[in-house]
Amino acid sequence: MRRHQLDIQLKTPEQIEKMRAAGLVVADALARMRAAVAPGVSTADLDAIAESVIRGAGAVPSFKGYHGFPATICSSVNEQIVHAIPAADQVLREGDLISIDCGAVLDGWHGDAAITVGVGEVRPELLRMAEVAEDAMWAGIAAAARGMLNRRGRLTDISFAVERAVRAAGRYGIVEGYGGHGIGTEMHQDPHVLNHGRPGRGPRLVPGMALAIEPMITMGSPRSVELSDGWTVVTRDGSVAAHVEHSMALLDDGVWVLTAPDGGRARLGDLVTAREPAPSAPAG
Repeated sequence: MRRHQLDIQLKTPEQIEKMRAAGLVVADALARMRAAVAPGVSTADLDAIAESVIRGAGAVPSFKGYHGFPATICSSVNEQIVHAIPAADQVLREGDLISIDCGAVLDGWHGDAAITVGVGEVRPELLRMAEVAEDAMWAGIAAAARGMLNRRGRLTDISFAVERAVRAAGRYGIVEGYGGHGIGTEMHQDPHVLNHGRPGRGPRLVPGMALAIEPMITMGSPRSVELSDGWTVVTRDGSVAAHVEHSMALLDDGVWVLTAPDGGRARLGDLVTAREPAPSAPAG
């Protein structure tokens, strides 16, 4: 079933269960890479970890071969914002900030998520920027859940919530032109989800929608440049960037953060659907 105009694919609860399985593969790959990030590790090393985890789970990397992209992950270091290609000669150094974007397709359904990780001892202001990006992502997801549950939500409520969280935290650049997207049987679907904008616009937020929410912010200008490799996007002013992402789906009773191991429960509480079991109470 698809909504008219933007061609938004609405999923059944059973299809969202399949997307959850793909999302957990991505979550596992990202957790393994987060643990491996250290000075002296190359971005190609991280790519190999991701491919091993994904294929070991019976899934396929979403990125590899996508419009010719040659790798399993995007590994964007410092001024690189997004879509950087892993390489054996890109070796992480103490103080770097790396954003790792990863996708997997399992049984025909996609998961997509990104994390930003510090390498060794990192300047506090850079770690703070990564935290701001993550908080803004969760603010956007929460806005989607509330808007769907009260049946008054529209797409740009997410964009507004992301922007408001970033603006409240400091003077960061919100990268122009890039944002989240619909996700399902293809990695990128309608609608495009900007990380800034006025609320109350765009399609209504309804059960069955699945969206990837992905703030990209910088320590400086919001303007970017694509390098000659046709993929890597960097900040125009050379400032450091952060990029985070989760895929989430809306159900009748709440949101399901498909690429979060706990479904989003720790950050969103009762906004999370009952399909994600609540943590059991400790024994004793």
